[in-house]
Order: sequence, then C-alpha cells, then structure tokens
Amino acid sequence: MKRREFIMLVGGATAAWPAAARAQQPAGMRRIGMLMGYRESDPAGQSEIAAFRGTLAKLGWTEGTNLRIELRWGAGDADRIRTFAKELVDLRPDVILSQGSGPTSALAGETRTIPIVFVTVGDPTASGLVTTFARPGGNITGFAVDDAAQGGKWVELLKEIAPGTVSVALLWNPATGPSPQRYMPFIQAAASSLAVEVGAAPVHAKDEIEGIIAAQARVPGGGVIVMPASFNTLNRDLIIALAARYKVPAIYTNPFFAESGGLISYGANYAEQFRQVAVYIDRILKGAKPADLPVQVPTRFELLINLKTAKALGLTVSPTLLGRADVVIE
Repeated sequence: MKRREFIMLVGGATAAWPAAARAQQPAGMRRIGMLMGYRESDPAGQSEIAAFRGTLAKLGWTEGTNLRIELRWGAGDADRIRTFAKELVDLRPDVILSQGSGPTSALAGETRTIPIVFVTVGDPTASGLVTTFARPGGNITGFAVDDAAQGGKWVELLKEIAPGTVSVALLWNPATGPSPQRYMPFIQAAASSLAVEVGAAPVHAKDEIEGIIAAQARVPGGGVIVMPASFNTLNRDLIIALAARYKVPAIYTNPFFAESGGLISYGANYAEQFRQVAVYIDRILKGAKPADLPVQVPTRFELLINLKTAKALGLTVSPTLLGRADVVIE
C-alpha cells in the first residue's frame, strides 16, 4: 500500500519588537502583521507559520533584512484577539495575515484600509468579510477553509470506517465557526442515502463537549462530525480523548486531529494554504490590491486514517479505504 509521508515543520514565534526598534525600521523594510487564533504552543499553528515563512523566503523576503513580522497569538480568547487586532492595526503594517474567523472579524472592525489576507475562514461572504469570492471588493481577501460540498464526504467516510453508524451529531461552536446550515444540504443528502440521522450539537464552552459525546455513546450507532471551528481546533486533545473514552467514532475536518489521535480526518492541507497565503501577501507587497485577488477555496482534500485509534474502537478498516488514504498512521 502506497502512502504519502506526512511532514510537520515546526517553527518558532516571532516576538514583538520594542517601540524604539520599530521607530528605527530601515528603509525598504516591509512589515507583516499576523494574528493567529491558536495558542502559541500549538504545534498546528507552529507548522503553519513555518510553511508561511518558508514560502516567503523562497519569494525573496528575509526577516531582518527586508521584512519584519509582528506575530500575535489569540489563544481562542475573544478579548485577547480584539486587543491584538487593535495593536496590530496601530502598528500600521503593510499587510496583515489573519488565521480564523474570529481574528479576521476583529481586524475588519479595526481597519478598512490595511490589506488583510485571511486563512481558514469558513464562509467569508456570510460573515460580511467580502462581497463575493470572485471580487472581494474591499481590503480583505484570502483562503476559505473548505467547500460546502465537503460535508457529504464527512458522512460517507464516517459511515465507511464505522459501518454501524446510524446517528451523527455535528459538534460546532456558533461563535468560532460557520453554521452547519452551510453544509447541511450535502450532509443531509449523504445521510439520507446511508440511512443516517443527523443533528446539530452546538457547544458554547469547553465543559459542554463531554455531554455531547457522552450522549452519542448512549445512542446505538452514535457518531460525531467535528465541524470546522477554531474552538474545536483549540480543544482537539480534549475532544479526541473523550471520543476514545466513550468509544464514539468521529471524523474531523483538520488533519492535525488524526495526527493527534483522532480516528479519521478529511479536509484541506492547512500548511499548503499558508504557503498560498504567502504568495498573495507577496503580490500585495508588490502592489496588488486585495479587492482584485479572488478568495480561493481548496481544490484538494487529504484523507488521514489513524489505524491505532481504529483498532482501539474495534473497527476494521477496509483495504479499499486504506488505499484511498493520503496518510495512514499506525
């Protein structure tokens, strides 16, 4: 069985420069602000930053020579994110990279002139960040996290790896991710064809997660789809641990869930999106306007299967499904 090698690049954080150093910025030095929704210690965020920096370097941008990066970590805290958004805008960078819906909305509320390029945002039109994907229309553009049609694949893959699944809860956080309604036509179509019942399970705080997963454990054939949301990403270790404790099969939309012990994931390669963001930022630094750069959606999705977790859940993964996997974790 042929498998792709899954490589995680880990990079360090760029600290904020003192005010005196900022005042003495050399001529020709460009500044990028970055607001990440992750905690600084999160390996997912660090690998994405490394991919971004690596691409910038290939494009001729060298930190300390012609580029300075002001990096802030929101850690999923709304107040912290708003504070950092204002702080970054006050620094007047040439462009700001924003990771996640919350940080992007906070930055959008602070400036209508500084270019903002977002990544891993669920539905930028519904949230009012852009007018249309083709013509964003303002100072914001970027890379959406997924395609709504992907929702049908989550149901199909969960049913394929756990054939006994007949009831699925959509775990999501209304404050940090797109509404399940965006995916629901595709989820419902797939669920109907597979005789699976689907229901939304919103959570607003970390201590509500266990109740959702425990409830699915009490349902014969219960499963979980962990929807795109920075809340879920920040709490992925807890979600994975609870799914293991209650022996509930779950599918995730972020590859780092499967890498961290989740059963199966199907979604965009986030590190690749950060490389693409670097290309957009390079173009903006060279004179392009965000309004003229269309919002991009992933064209390729990766399937990761954690065989160790499957065995712990008593699941036998078919050779056909294993053969389709981009990464198999043993």
